[in-house]
Amino acid sequence: MTARTVELFVDPVCPFAWMTSRWLLHAAEVREISPRFSVMSLSVLNEGRDLPEGYRASMDQSWGPARLAVAIDRAEGNEAFARWYTAWGERFHVGGEQDDRRAVAAAALAAAQLPASLLDAYDPVAGDEIDEALRASHDGAISRVGSDVGTPVISFGQGTAYFGPVLSPAPRGEAAGALLDALETMAGIEGFYELKRSRSGDIDFS
Repeated sequence: MTARTVELFVDPVCPFAWMTSRWLLHAAEVREISPRFSVMSLSVLNEGRDLPEGYRASMDQSWGPARLAVAIDRAEGNEAFARWYTAWGERFHVGGEQDDRRAVAAAALAAAQLPASLLDAYDPVAGDEIDEALRASHDGAISRVGSDVGTPVISFGQGTAYFGPVLSPAPRGEAAGALLDALETMAGIEGFYELKRSRSGDIDFS
């Protein structure tokens, strides 16, 4: 039986997308699924919006990691993207190495045993091949869920895609699988739109 693909759209700089990606990998240990990571860019999403100065600065610095993720996927495949994303997240999110995103991106390339030359795609160049591919990937998520969402976005390949799940900490074992089952069930309900509650406490990367 071929494992069904569950696609998760992430922005590398989003901590909640990182947590969701860890849950999806845990779920793949107990369910017959094949996780696929794709890019949804918060920089593209917030382009042209009036943002607080600090958040605007963060968005300006977020083009590079997203562009690199797209470049890796195009040149080396999705499994390579997943390896880099894991190495990136362990440094950027879990390790708190956030002062120099380009340096973290380069270190993650080395840890994932990927060519250092891929970093050539990091610096934003409006309208180049990587920019167009990034926007196309982002639009692929937005076309399924609408513009009033963030990252992550999850798609089961059929039914409804939606924003989320937002998790802290990431469930493991059978709990991860049970959550996947529930989310897939909701994806099959055409009229399902939203579930939400207020977050409390700091994000738990354990």
